[in-house]
Amino acid sequence: MAWITIKRIFRAGFLGFWRNGFVTLAAVLVMTVTLFVLGSLVLTGVILDSTLTELKDKVDMNVYFTTEASEERILSLRDAVAALPTVTSAQYVSRDEALARFRERHQNDQLTLQALEELGENPLGAVLTIQAKDTTQYESIAKFVGEHPSVTAAPSILDKVNYFDERQRIAIDRLTRITQSAQQLGFAILILLAFITVAITFNTIRLVIYTSRDEISVMRLVGADQMYVRAPFMVEGVLYGAVAGITTLLLFYPFTYWLGSATANFFGGVNVFSYYISNFPLFFLMIVGSGIILGVISAFLAVRRYLTV
Repeated sequence: MAWITIKRIFRAGFLGFWRNGFVTLAAVLVMTVTLFVLGSLVLTGVILDSTLTELKDKVDMNVYFTTEASEERILSLRDAVAALPTVTSAQYVSRDEALARFRERHQNDQLTLQALEELGENPLGAVLTIQAKDTTQYESIAKFVGEHPSVTAAPSILDKVNYFDERQRIAIDRLTRITQSAQQLGFAILILLAFITVAITFNTIRLVIYTSRDEISVMRLVGADQMYVRAPFMVEGVLYGAVAGITTLLLFYPFTYWLGSATANFFGGVNVFSYYISNFPLFFLMIVGSGIILGVISAFLAVRRYLTV
């Protein structure tokens, strides 16, 4: 008996989906737009994260040491800094390497190179280049460097930490504010668009069910329970969501292909087409799953007003 009931429910759902052609098309189109916006927000978030990561990777903090600083103490400091959970990398640049880099940067400046030769010795100290996981953590890292025993022990090996230079600190603080504002704005836009698209989808499916209001009233009058009345419309909601999800996935293929080279060149090196293809199973579950869930919930809620006889 239960199996017969289930068959009737699914049969009624499929018949309702195909019977109301124009209304079904409208519902699928609205849900396709909804899911396309959802997928676009995901791709936009990927691009934004990549761009912010690239900007963060260009920010670092340099610790400059005196020319008399011993390599043993510098390496001790480097190991301590690298062990911090807030640090991504701590790269040690020796005096000789610093001199080689200086020569390379000024290879076309003969006056500077001549002045360097006249000194007769290496005037540059070693450098420790530190990258933090987040730009908000440079201040605490700079304090850690200044208080480490390798630095505080006499004689001092520390020349300067460029984080305490006003221009460097202002640049890091500005980048921190930009990244935080971008993340907060992106989240706010996501919530707003999600609310709008859910409201539109709900009202569209509500319109679909409105066309069947007399049928619902008859079913209730003859004694059908609420779940039996709801179930066929929920099956329709599943079909709306599945068809809209597959349509959205098909639309994303040419869309991401067209945008791929542009995003690779201008947005932190992320090719959205390659990202879409490599993460297609995840996109399939997210887009089709969201469509089905949205269709079922909207149908469940929209039919409620017509259940009272």
